[in-house]
Amino acid sequence: MNNPSPRDAIICGLKITHDGGLAVIDHGSLAMSFEVEKHDNNRRHAALENLAYVPHMLHESGYSLDDIDLFVIDGWGGASLGAVRVRREGKDQFLPVAPYCELGNEDVFTLFESDGLELAGASYSYQSFSHAGGHIASAWYTSPFASAEEDTFVLCWDGGMLPRLYYVECESRSVRNLGPLLKLYGNVYSIFAQHFEPFLRSDETISDDSSISGKLMAYVALGEPRDEIVDVLSDIYGTLRESSMETSVAFSQEARRRLLSCGHGDSDILASFHDFLQREMLASLQSACDKWSGATKRNMCYVGGCALNIKWNSAIRDSGVVDRLWIPPMANDSGSAFGAACAPLMHAGDFQPIVWDVYSGNGLVGMSPGDGWQARSVAPFELGVLLHETNEPVVFLHGRAEMGPRALGNRSILAAATSPGMKDLLNRVKLREDYRPVAPVCLEDRAGEIFVPGTPDPYMLYEHRVAPEWRNRVPAIIHLDETARLQTVNAQQNSVAAAVLRGYESVSGIPVLCNTSANFPGCGFFPDAASVAEWGKLNYLWCDGTLYERERKIRLLE
Repeated sequence: MNNPSPRDAIICGLKITHDGGLAVIDHGSLAMSFEVEKHDNNRRHAALENLAYVPHMLHESGYSLDDIDLFVIDGWGGASLGAVRVRREGKDQFLPVAPYCELGNEDVFTLFESDGLELAGASYSYQSFSHAGGHIASAWYTSPFASAEEDTFVLCWDGGMLPRLYYVECESRSVRNLGPLLKLYGNVYSIFAQHFEPFLRSDETISDDSSISGKLMAYVALGEPRDEIVDVLSDIYGTLRESSMETSVAFSQEARRRLLSCGHGDSDILASFHDFLQREMLASLQSACDKWSGATKRNMCYVGGCALNIKWNSAIRDSGVVDRLWIPPMANDSGSAFGAACAPLMHAGDFQPIVWDVYSGNGLVGMSPGDGWQARSVAPFELGVLLHETNEPVVFLHGRAEMGPRALGNRSILAAATSPGMKDLLNRVKLREDYRPVAPVCLEDRAGEIFVPGTPDPYMLYEHRVAPEWRNRVPAIIHLDETARLQTVNAQQNSVAAAVLRGYESVSGIPVLCNTSANFPGCGFFPDAASVAEWGKLNYLWCDGTLYERERKIRLLE
């Protein structure tokens, strides 16, 4: 490998542990961001322990191992240094890496260097930076603040760390650690839920299960926050003296002990817990920002797994604590390979933005579902008309996958939102709980009349309310609390998805469709058309301009 400056290099970032993947930054532009879970229908959050993926995916994107100037492995857990496990020749091998967070007062972008990365029979040296540093880099280099060269706060709150506030200073090319905001790791959100129904588990099986977090975010709509419950949680929180992974369990156990006889149902307890964390976060964030005198503008990036909580995101944005808020679409560890590739730039003091696009993920590896399907060419606009005429969902596969955990129109199931039965149908075929909402996708220029606030939201990161006059027209996308996790689309962001919406609007008068991810239960997005046929739940598949229709239809709506 050569040793050019990071801006002039081809950098391959690797995330070995859960949400594994690799990303390539080529001379300051994102070339690809591959996620293991989106390959071959792997399980959600799959790790990159099999390093054979690396040369394979590089080749698929037009690169070879010899093209890479620098490999960077994302940091992970450990008291001083971290370690990640890989499989080589049927045996476990542990590679030393940077820690999860910075140690003491050291720089969050402290460089760790090592060798012994075995790929295709050759050994490579590599760099590593803290896991938190990777998150910070992924947020900064995708943000509008990097393009404008504006200083910004960065709030990083991941499952394995306390929420920490940082400050990026462009002039000094430095990232300052302003300290933790709370005494609870991000994993407390899922761990607390496992102490109450419907997520209740025995003490022996409680784990840091990130799949519960999204379900809890939806489930809290069934409950009502109660001040008396919040008071109990606040009292327990005030007794905490240490901050560790175990603290989340101890906090949750004590809450269960004290709240079991409170007279409120578990749905109210969970809604109150959600509200408690939100209140504590906003108060601590306000205090920390007020104390920092270096900020001329209150910009903030928010990153880490907790930044996928649309209710908290909206609360921060609407609180007035910060003036502008940026959250990357791959805020959780699905963006860590990308963040690892960005980290050498920040370490070198190069704070200029990189060129990136959210549709930089895995490419489709197969375009035909096989026998039993009739095929014909159908333009995106025409597909929108068909969605109205058939009133049936369509699996929609196009181009490269989205970065991050949410389907943004390239690996989606699209459906009319005009019947409440459509939400039930989609939850049924996807084997999801009946309280789970189905997200809407809407033309950006029409969103303001249908949703409140209805502001541009291309990555499904905020909560919107459905305007009263539209609730009877699009009931399938309304959650139990009359909110929706909206994605807005325009022709510049995703011209194909926008054309589908325009076609649907032309015959229905409604610029909104249901949009949910196309995947097997518990797996990443479909990587090919054959997977849709194997899944076998719907009658229509649209794949890059070709509509496939089942020769023997399945009865769907009841």
